[in-house]
Amino acid sequence: MFHRRKALVDRFRAKEDVVIKETIKEAETRMKGAVQALEEDLAGIRTGRASPAIVERLQVEYYGMPTPLLQLASISVPEARVLLIRPFDPATLKTIERSILASDLGLTPNNDGKVIRLNIPPLTEERRRDLVKMVHNRLEDSRVAVRNVRRDLIKDLREFEREKMISEDDLKLAEEELQKLTERFIETIDSVGHHKEREIMEV
Repeated sequence: MFHRRKALVDRFRAKEDVVIKETIKEAETRMKGAVQALEEDLAGIRTGRASPAIVERLQVEYYGMPTPLLQLASISVPEARVLLIRPFDPATLKTIERSILASDLGLTPNNDGKVIRLNIPPLTEERRRDLVKMVHNRLEDSRVAVRNVRRDLIKDLREFEREKMISEDDLKLAEEELQKLTERFIETIDSVGHHKEREIMEV
């Protein structure tokens, strides 16, 4: 009788562990996604140096479909302040040029009929300050996204506790773990932001 009850308790504990582990895993995956989205977003904010990331995600109309420039051309950096865009299909040259002019990059493409050269002018002090402000806004959006993940999953955990899928003690421990995870990812976001800020302020 005792062994049977112990086996039931053990099975219940194992179920609780799985529920909590899965919840923490989901939180981590979603928070990682928020950081990744931020990194991709910040890569598109131009600094005084040439970097393919500035234009890689630029959407270009290709056969009626918006397509990232990265899929339509090779992008290289022949000089510190120059980007060279070589389309795989020469017919897209004009469309790529139009997309660059229509974007908020503030860059003028030089099209020689084969490739597009983009000269990256040094940033003015005012433009640097505007970009830093923009970075701060993106960072805050990411922090909010990470905190929202925590909020959603704490809600789930409390629901599990109400349904007796996990105990009150386990709920407390899981909440603490989620809080630590949130703090870790917010630190990562801050670090990504500091790095971008340094890039922008570099003369």
